[in-house]
Amino acid sequence: MSRLYNQRQKDADEAHRIQVKAGFLGGAQWTAFGIGATTLGHVYSPFFRKQTLPLKVFLVTITAVFGFTLSADHALLGFETRRRIEEAAVRKEARMELAKRGLVPTETEISKWREANGK
Repeated sequence: MSRLYNQRQKDADEAHRIQVKAGFLGGAQWTAFGIGATTLGHVYSPFFRKQTLPLKVFLVTITAVFGFTLSADHALLGFETRRRIEEAAVRKEARMELAKRGLVPTETEISKWREANGK
C-alpha cells in the first residue's frame, strides 16, 4: 500500500511541477500579448486612448490570468492523459498474464502482480 501511495505522491508532485511551469510560460506569453494589444489600442484608437490607466492595466491582467489558467490546465490534462494511457497498458498486461495463469484478474491479483513485477 505504501508503494502505491508513494507513486501517487510522486505523480502529484510531477503534475504540480508541470502545471506551474506551463502556467508561468503561458502567463508570460499572454501578458506580452495583452501589453501589445493595449499599446496598439492606445496608439491607434482615440476611444481607447481616453480610457483610464486602471482599465488598461485590468485588461492586461485579465489576459495574463487567462493565459496562466489556460496553459496550466492544458498541461495538466496532457499529463493526466499520458498517465491514464500508461496505467491502462500496465493493467492490460497484468490481466493478460493473470488470465494465462488461469487466475481471475481482480484488483487484489493485479496488485500482487504489480508487486511481483515491480510495476
